[in-house]
Amino acid sequence: MHSKNQIQEMHAALRWEMNLAKVSVEKVGSLRNIHSSSTLLKNEPFATDYGEKSEHKGEGDKSLVTHDDLFERVAQESRTKATFSRVLDVFVRQDIRRRGHVEFIYAALKKMPEFGVERDLAVYNKVLDIFPKEVFVPRNFIQRMFNHYPRQQECGVQVLEQMENYGLTPNVETKVLLVQIFGEKSHPMRKFQRLMYWFPRFKDMNPFPIPHQLPQDPLDLARFSLSRIANDLDAKVTVHQMPFTDISETGEEVSQPYVVGIQSPDQCHLLAKHNTSRPLFVEGPFALWLRQTCVHYYVLRADPLPPEEKVKEPVDPERCFFYPLELDLDLELDRDLGDDDSFNVDEVEEGPVFAMCMAGQGDQATLAKWISGLQETNPILGRTATVFRLESGPRELQSTAEPEPDLQPHHHL
Repeated sequence: MHSKNQIQEMHAALRWEMNLAKVSVEKVGSLRNIHSSSTLLKNEPFATDYGEKSEHKGEGDKSLVTHDDLFERVAQESRTKATFSRVLDVFVRQDIRRRGHVEFIYAALKKMPEFGVERDLAVYNKVLDIFPKEVFVPRNFIQRMFNHYPRQQECGVQVLEQMENYGLTPNVETKVLLVQIFGEKSHPMRKFQRLMYWFPRFKDMNPFPIPHQLPQDPLDLARFSLSRIANDLDAKVTVHQMPFTDISETGEEVSQPYVVGIQSPDQCHLLAKHNTSRPLFVEGPFALWLRQTCVHYYVLRADPLPPEEKVKEPVDPERCFFYPLELDLDLELDRDLGDDDSFNVDEVEEGPVFAMCMAGQGDQATLAKWISGLQETNPILGRTATVFRLESGPRELQSTAEPEPDLQPHHHL
């Protein structure tokens, strides 16, 4: 038989075990509630209507609003930087976990040219700020070696690639965001380092840069294009006819196009020595692409001179005092008898170009006004036959939309 003290100790131990079991059951129940709540959140529709939840949450047939539809609905008001930033803020406030942020960032990169923010560095930093912070940072060398969170890293690299395609150099804020999101040893961070290494070296290498915003006036655009083609500081741009609207005798409005020409002093001197028995040719249109705008120009040229009429002019020895412009070396080098130097594709001669022009219309009547204007400074045109050899095709200003960078991970004038 047990003593009274032993019976009391057994009852106390039994009560302690019952309390411990009760606490364990409560913990299990709380864990079940947590898992069930996360499951319910996964099945809950994602509301994207300016941060307002759907009033009919119980309706299972209500489809989710896609990210593209959200941008399209905002674009009905206006396509500006403010509305684009508004969509980004709405997505950030929707869910603290930022679920679906990869798809949303791809949609934002696709819509940036439509809102005119494809060259705004602050907007790209705001797009990077959508990523959750310190979630995708690798904790050890194994995670770094096996490309920790590859889908998110590819999305981050794509944001930097679109910045590279539009010629944007990242700043310190971009670096801080990448370190907070992906860490120091990550693919987006390596992409950032490569951009910061190469961009300062190649950004201003083009000796003939083109502004991002081209002149909107066709007359100013023609002046800029002709100066770029001629590449001669002494060349003179002349407006032979301004665009205007005239009223005919029958009362109809007739629009007269602009005519802009360019000619350098060397071209004028070369035209003055042209043989009047040989005709001149007006040819075109020839296309010139300036970023996403295509313009067309016309040239006044002649056929190349036959070999018997070529006269080699002596080179002035005082033209350059640093090095000789011509070397007369009587060297006989042994050559293979099979060599044929009678034709070289790199030395094909073309006829001289005496002038260039751009016009609002490419018909013969409009270009004849250009030839008439050239006669004021080139009287030889009045004694020389001019033949118009115009090709059919687009003769007016053309422009294309800004190309959308490929949003899938990979890698003019």
